[in-house]
Amino acid sequence: MDQFVNTNVKNIKISGIRQFFNYVQDYPNSISLTIGQPDFPTPKHVKEAAIKAINEDYTSYTNNAGYIELRRAAANFLNVKYGIQYNPNTEIIVTVGATEGIDIVFRTLLTNQDEVLLPGPIYPGYEPLILLNNAKPVYMDTRNTNFKVTADLIKKHLTEKTRLIVLPYPSNPTGVSLTGEELQEIANVIKGKNIFVLADEIYSELVYGQRHVSIAKFLPKQTIIINGLSKSHSMTGWRIGFVFAPEEICQHMLKVHQYNVTCASSISQMAAIEALTNGIDDALEMRAEYLKRRDFVYEKLCKLGFETVLPDGAFYFFVKIPDVFQLDSFQFCLKLVKDYGVAVVPGSSFSNFGEGYFRLSYATSFNRLEEGLNRLGKIMQEV
Repeated sequence: MDQFVNTNVKNIKISGIRQFFNYVQDYPNSISLTIGQPDFPTPKHVKEAAIKAINEDYTSYTNNAGYIELRRAAANFLNVKYGIQYNPNTEIIVTVGATEGIDIVFRTLLTNQDEVLLPGPIYPGYEPLILLNNAKPVYMDTRNTNFKVTADLIKKHLTEKTRLIVLPYPSNPTGVSLTGEELQEIANVIKGKNIFVLADEIYSELVYGQRHVSIAKFLPKQTIIINGLSKSHSMTGWRIGFVFAPEEICQHMLKVHQYNVTCASSISQMAAIEALTNGIDDALEMRAEYLKRRDFVYEKLCKLGFETVLPDGAFYFFVKIPDVFQLDSFQFCLKLVKDYGVAVVPGSSFSNFGEGYFRLSYATSFNRLEEGLNRLGKIMQEV
């Protein structure tokens, strides 16, 4: 039967993050610092809004683009938080998580052999969707620029086939963000060209020491923003994402979305309205806690002798594996979980440019972080 499967589907692989997460389930006593899953519960008032919606029979299809009340709330959220404006009637689609949003952007804009520029290392969810559209991922090596895409890197990789540039900041797996000045420089390079930016801003509310800036502020007609509630409101399982785009593009993405999923869950949408109105600042308490954890982990990693960039967003560290071990990232992480009982994600899960690193998630309690780091420290005693 295998010969009947679409070749593009056969050639893509299950995410390395998930593969390793599933593998470490065989080690139940290990401390897992793998998955990017907030350890906070969904805010109580949001859950109560969902229960109320069920009891009041909000169980029918919604508008394909989502409840207008939710789109208005999302538009207001972006305006209040980041000073950018979108028309809720024509420029916003409520999607089944940010992942579906990314999918409909690629399916709307990409055709055969179009090129998509990606920073490496990067979250592995983009490349398979690009390949499914017969397009080509082109990686930009950010290891020498503190994991940041720069205007110069983009200039170096631009061709006549470049159709999209993915800017996923704050970054998974590195936690770094781009400043307004850096984004302005990038916008200057591509402004007026037939190139779009997919700005994946799912971690926009988890930025430390500065306010998140969107490239849409400098490049509104060429930017498509992806966002959602998974990280800001600890609503990963509710599957609510958003696409914000110029009307001329949004009207076509809506067709792809309609034939793909019809609409996002009505109950989840009602919960999302509550999250973005009465819970517009729900992320602040979580962000403050993540900041404490970040500082704790950074100090500990430095004391242990690990090399890493201090993240200014999300809840990850991307840590260099000391050369002395002479192990690739998968072998190193395998040794960690087998011999020391702590699980992190091999850097190779985030493209070839992640090889030689591992990702550590601090979206877990202080007690687990402390124990996990203590176990991590034991391997350094071998050095």
